[in-house]
Amino acid sequence: MTNAYRWVQWNKHKRVYDAVIVGGVVAYIAGFVGISVATAPAPGEIMPPVLVMRALGTAAALLLHVILAIGPASRIWPRLSPLLYNRRHLGVTCFIVAFLHAFIAIGFYGGFGVDNPLMAVLAGPGTRVPFELYGFGALCVLFVMAATSHDFWLANLGPRVWKTIHMLVYAAYLLLVAHLAFGALVSEKSPVYVVLLVAGIVGLVALHVVAGFRESARDAGGEPAGGWIDLGTCEDIPEARARVVCVKGSERIAVYRDGEQLHAVSSVCAHQGGPLGEGKIVDGCITCPWHGYQYDAKNGQSPPPYTEKIETYELRVEGGRVMLNPEPNAPGTPTDGTRINTNAEGADV
Repeated sequence: MTNAYRWVQWNKHKRVYDAVIVGGVVAYIAGFVGISVATAPAPGEIMPPVLVMRALGTAAALLLHVILAIGPASRIWPRLSPLLYNRRHLGVTCFIVAFLHAFIAIGFYGGFGVDNPLMAVLAGPGTRVPFELYGFGALCVLFVMAATSHDFWLANLGPRVWKTIHMLVYAAYLLLVAHLAFGALVSEKSPVYVVLLVAGIVGLVALHVVAGFRESARDAGGEPAGGWIDLGTCEDIPEARARVVCVKGSERIAVYRDGEQLHAVSSVCAHQGGPLGEGKIVDGCITCPWHGYQYDAKNGQSPPPYTEKIETYELRVEGGRVMLNPEPNAPGTPTDGTRINTNAEGADV
């Protein structure tokens, strides 16, 4: 978080993240071209523009699969959560690669006639499914997402509108599948591409279904609403971390321990709905693991000049056991926090 908009708030994590993305894309394209040339039945059978076009197209498709897999995969395997931190960089990269693919395709197939190259490609013969339109639709969605990826748009459009726009990534994926199914896979003789696409679709569906069932089961097995909830001993809450409490019929609650103080806040980040309870306390602020958004543990308010607020909850310690009131306070309501008493040996009581 910064107190002014910047194109990119560079740090070591972002540099490593982007270096891996660029290096991976370049390595994939080089490998695709090299293998295609080496395995071609005859030298020069595949024209260079077509070869590069295929490399870029498959790279964009692979990137989109990765983008859609990161979310559910991180719910199943929390160690993958750091990949979410800059997932928007992957989205922008995917658009750039897809745009280069479309640029070469339009120039190669539509640049030698009297008609506008773009319209010449999109119109195509009227006797088949217009797979080019599906690809163009997917590219338009990726463009809108890439163009609005910066937090400037999140702040000015509002979280709900911004999130709705970026959920269109699933529409882009369906358009991509149609583009491939009625285009490249029709003319491709090898079954490899069909197998890979089907495997990608099945894998994504499986990840989303498994993650959805796991989260639903966790919520269904939560604490009943109404009355104070016994969370166990203070030792059950790790230092600078949280214990996430599921309450039936309401959002999850994160109970954080900061030294000898306990604080309870909503586990849903106001930025993009990230799992705030899976973050940690940094310099007295609860920090979301997705994008680093922070909230004062004492009142659920983002530090100035930010204005995001989350709900807070009342806690008390009775006989060494932590008790939680599941009824939320208004977002940004200050709480005194609950002090952990210790005996002479330093054990929580």
